[in-house]
Amino acid sequence: MNTGNQASTSYWATLFVGLQKLLPQHGISRLVGRLTASERTWIARPLIRAASFVFNIDLLDAERQEMDDYLSFNDFFTRALHTAARPVPEDSSWVISPVDGAISQFGNIEHGMLLQAKGNTYTLDALLGADPIAAEFNKGQFATIYLAPSDYHRVHMPFDGKLLRWIEIPGELFSVNALTETALPNLFCRNERLVCLFETGFGPALVILVGALIVASIETVFDSSPSPFVEQKTLSPESDIHLLRGEELGRFLMGSTVIVCFPPEGVTLDRNLAIGMPTRLGQALASIEA
Repeated sequence: MNTGNQASTSYWATLFVGLQKLLPQHGISRLVGRLTASERTWIARPLIRAASFVFNIDLLDAERQEMDDYLSFNDFFTRALHTAARPVPEDSSWVISPVDGAISQFGNIEHGMLLQAKGNTYTLDALLGADPIAAEFNKGQFATIYLAPSDYHRVHMPFDGKLLRWIEIPGELFSVNALTETALPNLFCRNERLVCLFETGFGPALVILVGALIVASIETVFDSSPSPFVEQKTLSPESDIHLLRGEELGRFLMGSTVIVCFPPEGVTLDRNLAIGMPTRLGQALASIEA
């Protein structure tokens, strides 16, 4: 065991979190949001080119493959993929990854607790803003997927589901990368988030979109409030909303995290999952039990 490397990582993680606490997180995110929404060519094109270079963004799978085809940085960052880029598997027994990203954590929900990082847990009750549905997921399973800035930033349905309600929870906007996960307890419960509860063929299921530093907005295909959220609200659709596996659910502006939670029975996480494993929209995340 390399205790020197561990101590160094802990030091930098603590410093990184400390700096974030000093920042006006919402102010910075809103300022960046105004810049990234601008359709002025002299603003949009330099931002797009800079991001492409810094994050090594690949447009081969994009619907529009020329950088100058995008009206703003946000238009570029939430770019659509061409129809053949992320095929949904025909086998309906597979629950799919809802995003491109990397597996941050996965496992069982024991005593209402989820693992954030090694030695660092948080409660589902806190994550859901004390919604009573949390109790129905005890002894279930979860998967947390981190989206880096270079990733495709639309969120899709991992399963067929009927939207029962969503919870808009205001919060802070800490970075959600590995350093912050390690050093900041209850990270996902501190940050702004949108909790979506679905009725599925295997029981209730959750898809949770977690905001982060520089995330200017969380958007959905249904009529959720514009973020940043100003107060916690639990809302239900006025008419039935059924979304099929692979259909778009929402999108992030800049990188963030999606957490998917399953009930105690009916779904088993894929045995090939591993911490840090890259995943793409449409890849196997779990299987529905017969």
